[in-house]
Amino acid sequence: MLKDYYEILGVHQTASLDEIKDAYKKLAKAFHPDKHQGDAFFSEKFKSLQEAYAVFTDPVKKQEYDAQ
Repeated sequence: MLKDYYEILGVHQTASLDEIKDAYKKLAKAFHPDKHQGDAFFSEKFKSLQEAYAVFTDPVKKQEYDAQ
C-alpha cells in the first residue's frame, strides 16, 4: 500500500508546487531530527516528508504517483 504523501504534507491533491514547498518547509523545520535528537518518531516523520517532497517536486514521479 502506498503512503499518502498528500496527507503526510497536509496538502490537497490540487495543491500548487508553491503550496507543496511551503508545507514541506514548515513541517521539515518542525520535525527535523536535529531538533529532536534521539527520538525515532521525528526521524521517521522527517524521512516521510523527504520522500513526499521528492515525489511532488519531480513532475514525472508526481504524475506516476497520481495515476496510482
